[in-house]
Amino acid sequence: MTDLRKRSLIKVAALSALTSAVLIGCGKKEEAVPAPAPAPAVVEAPKPEPLKIAFAYVGPVGDGGWTFAHDNGRKAIEAEFGDKIVTSFVENVPESADAERVIRDLAGQGNKLIFGTTFGYMEPMLKVAPDFKDVKFEHATGYKTAENMRTYDSRTYEGAYMAGVIAGSMTKSNKLGVVASIPIPEVIRNINSFTMGAQSVNPKVTTSVVWVNGWFDPPKETEAATSLINGGADVLFQNTDSSAVLQTAEKLGKRAFGWDSDMTAYGPKAHLGSAIINWAPYYIKATKDALEGTWTTGGVWWGVKEGAIDMVSVAEDVPADTKAKVDMIRAGLKDGSFSIWKGPIVGQDGKEVLAKDVVADDAFLGGVKFYVKGVEGKVPN
Repeated sequence: MTDLRKRSLIKVAALSALTSAVLIGCGKKEEAVPAPAPAPAVVEAPKPEPLKIAFAYVGPVGDGGWTFAHDNGRKAIEAEFGDKIVTSFVENVPESADAERVIRDLAGQGNKLIFGTTFGYMEPMLKVAPDFKDVKFEHATGYKTAENMRTYDSRTYEGAYMAGVIAGSMTKSNKLGVVASIPIPEVIRNINSFTMGAQSVNPKVTTSVVWVNGWFDPPKETEAATSLINGGADVLFQNTDSSAVLQTAEKLGKRAFGWDSDMTAYGPKAHLGSAIINWAPYYIKATKDALEGTWTTGGVWWGVKEGAIDMVSVAEDVPADTKAKVDMIRAGLKDGSFSIWKGPIVGQDGKEVLAKDVVADDAFLGGVKFYVKGVEGKVPN
């Protein structure tokens, strides 16, 4: 074979190999890299609707006493639960048929927890409750309950007793005066407890009572306080909602107590101390129960032990031994070692109502309709 022929064959072989390579390369289809899948959108869980809570008040929030204390409790739950709740209130709701209309309206507005803050709302709330089964109703100071209505109260007689201890040590005439609201066991019990506290340090004291037949009526409270002072009382106590009694004592140069809230500012010279109610602990508990679905019917009655009652802002001129006695009573009420209503206790008619060493139970205390010895006058029908 000639060299020329060899070179020709080599060229042909090379071209064939090149052609095959090209054909093989062209015949292989390169797979496309898939685009990354888009990240799933983040869907936030719907925020639960806030619990709507309403309060019905018998007086104005600025009364400086009972309603003011309840409204402080409302503000406390706002601070505690933030945007989990929304609160509202209606003030000056009379204890009449109008109360039913207001409470029914509050339920119709979507409030799921409603507080009625005075004794006279009990029957109206009982009428409304069956029509709103998904609403929790809370009634202050009452004794009737329903499937979706419970009661709550504070042991105001504990504050009244501590006030009495101070009054008994500070009176010069041995005559005490009480401006009273409505003759229900709660108020009669407070008058008696105040008197028993005074008698524990000064057995000579007597207590006169003027009833104004209303919770918040500053003109009538002023008139009643003036009448008591004109009758010889030099230390006044009250179971009404305004600061009128303390202000009257300030004007006439006598001494008096704040009630339900710290009333020092209304009569700083007359003020001997304030028996206050702190509703915040209970309102926080009730709201927590509703939010967590643990709310049940029934009733509670809280006092010094639970942080609901106290004697505050005791005047500087109250003797040190009296202040120490009040501190001892407070501590005893807190740990259960002291009982205010412990026999022997004698009624106004001289008959024994509690035998020696017998401690009154809540059923007894809830039915007090008599004056103890030392209280003058008759309990109104």
